Amino acid sequence: MLEITLQQTRVYREIKEEGIQEGRLSEAANLIIRLMSKRMGQKLSDEIVARIFGLPLPVLEDLSEALLDFSSLADLQVWLDEANN
Repeated sequence: MLEITLQQTRVYREIKEEGIQEGRLSEAANLIIRLMSKRMGQKLSDEIVARIFGLPLPVLEDLSEALLDFSSLADLQVWLDEANN
């Protein structure tokens, strides 16, 4: 009989990889939110937080660099609007 453990199955590996990706996405979004809040000296609105959490990882990575140039929340809003187009 085949002796295959759960960890050796394709389904398990795919689920594990998906969990890792979701974790990376969540951590990236949380870091950006913390950095923007500190940079702006105020808490971000729920709408902006939701928009950031809705971004895919490559776009979050772009935002992590772009936020260094932001001087106001309006800059973030414009960037998010452009990222959705």
